[in-house]
Amino acid sequence: MKRFSSSRIGIDQGSQVLFSDFADGGPMWTGSGPRESRHKITFREPFRESPSVMVSISMWDLDQKTNTRADISAEKITKSGFQLVFRTWGDTRVARIRADWMAIGSLRDDDDWDVD
Repeated sequence: MKRFSSSRIGIDQGSQVLFSDFADGGPMWTGSGPRESRHKITFREPFRESPSVMVSISMWDLDQKTNTRADISAEKITKSGFQLVFRTWGDTRVARIRADWMAIGSLRDDDDWDVD
């Protein structure tokens, strides 16, 4: 469990189309084996410390002739952003993916002191 020591809690959220590989014959649509797509997400305002981040697939377009394999995650989470990562493998053919994300964490306060 993540506990916040601040009474100032911030929530940032967004939506990101990760790729549209069917349009140009990209690797998620034409490839096979392990594949991944990474996207840098920057928060509108930095958090006080690394927030908790949740990601989900909000739109998917997959070929029905192959197995559906998908893994989506937030990696390298910092105060200012994270990497949104989508992975697939095997013979899965992914045309398009859109992901939604939400970050929740403590914010800096004007009364905070920086003591080194």
